[in-house]
Amino acid sequence: MKKNAKKWVTVATVGTAVVTTMVGCSSDKEGSATPATSASTTQAATQTKAPENLAPLELSIMLPIFKTNFPKDDGPVTTEIEKKTNTNIHLEWVPNASYTDKFNITLASGKLPQIIYVGDVKNPSFVNAAKSGAFWEIGKYLKDYPNLSKANQVIMNNSSIDGKNYGIYRGRALGRNGINYRKDWLEAVGMQQPKTIDDFYAMLKAFKEKDPDKNGKDDTYGMVLVKWTGQWASGFDTMKLWFGAPNKWGVVDGKLIPEHQTAEYMEALKFMKKLYDEKLINQDFAVFDSAKWNDPVVNNQAGVIVDVTDTATRIDDRIHAALAKEGKDNPNIHYVDNMIGVTGKNGLKALPTSGFAGILAISKSSVKTEEELKRVLKFLDQMNEPDLQTLAGYGIEGKHYTRDGEALVPSKDTAILESEVEGLNQMLPFIPEDRGLKVKQTPLRLQTTKIQKEAEAVIVANPVEPFISSVYSQKGQQLDNIINDARIKFIVGQSDEGALKAAFETWEKSGGDDLVKEMNDLYVAAKK
Repeated sequence: MKKNAKKWVTVATVGTAVVTTMVGCSSDKEGSATPATSASTTQAATQTKAPENLAPLELSIMLPIFKTNFPKDDGPVTTEIEKKTNTNIHLEWVPNASYTDKFNITLASGKLPQIIYVGDVKNPSFVNAAKSGAFWEIGKYLKDYPNLSKANQVIMNNSSIDGKNYGIYRGRALGRNGINYRKDWLEAVGMQQPKTIDDFYAMLKAFKEKDPDKNGKDDTYGMVLVKWTGQWASGFDTMKLWFGAPNKWGVVDGKLIPEHQTAEYMEALKFMKKLYDEKLINQDFAVFDSAKWNDPVVNNQAGVIVDVTDTATRIDDRIHAALAKEGKDNPNIHYVDNMIGVTGKNGLKALPTSGFAGILAISKSSVKTEEELKRVLKFLDQMNEPDLQTLAGYGIEGKHYTRDGEALVPSKDTAILESEVEGLNQMLPFIPEDRGLKVKQTPLRLQTTKIQKEAEAVIVANPVEPFISSVYSQKGQQLDNIINDARIKFIVGQSDEGALKAAFETWEKSGGDDLVKEMNDLYVAAKK
């Protein structure tokens, strides 16, 4: 037994650069990675070897977990990673739904692990801590490492604070968000893939009222929404764009305005209220744990998730596995399908990522010297080697997966995968790209890659992506809470439109006006 030792997204010019320069990886929130290209890749001939002349590096790592079970410190995959990297790893797993709270508490305590996942680089607590010297600025060191030296400079900029990088970004596909739905349900109710907002609504309504699973019971609904790291709006942030709302900030007559001050945003909120009132979405969305997000779709309760489009492959795999146990599976069909979105008044629009999903920051309180820092960076560099990407993503060959030619076939033993593998890929930077083994590229996986690439052409940029706001650093959480609480109350009928607008006025008086002024000043300066 071993010793225990809100994301704003990219501006148009930045987005274009990411498309042309980044060969990324789209890694899911539950622990599987989807390649950004459909080309098959193979393991590198040279396997990673641990240095032999140093004692193992004691390394504690705090990461989010999306399941109730998770890999242990002395598990077989963790142990194999330690052998290859000459480390002694202690994993601090935190449920994703409560990660933001735990992160802030840990930050305030001053007792940080060597590596800590930072989901929101613009989090005021993290910005203040980074500027105060709590984390290593790693930009100048990356040139010394074979993989980290190939980090995409546009993504480095997106993940920076005032141009300084306080962590290693985790690379992701840019056009990742969209709609996932039960294809078999849609066929059962006699409908085609939705093309418009009205079609989307009709699909949700049919999924509730037309017995799509054909069990003779009134036990289904349209779409599942979740509490996502303290907020419910992960689906809404995609759907509001269909109505013409901006992505966080819009530009009107050359000036920035916050999204909630637009008529289109209000229209999107009214649509969400309609879905809630008609019980087309889960009534507990505001508190529904993101760790269970896929469960209602797998269990024939809900038919749609608006999230990253690679969610479709994970749900489809789970449905196949469940049916296989009952001897009812048809391996030649897909039960789930995906799409970029539906067309609104401004055409097809997609919510982009910024090319990364959080960063892995290195604490100065636990990593005290430059020599120690270099060893931690060496570990993060090694985690980009093909064999370690495969190991952290899929486990050990013969135990957690088998080979089918160049393809990888995961075990159908979900219990062992959850307890020994899933979640470990949360510490993979995928720099410069995903080079590990890939699962068989099924039609659904190939389609996912295709539509994620196509989505890059219709993304809606957030014009303030690179900006660091002093007002937001001080009041951001309070301001966000005002908006989040107000819209939830409006959706569930605890307040009316007048109360919602009153909350927006409270936002202005509580620092929102100052934030708008500061953002516009930064916007003008950036254009110059």
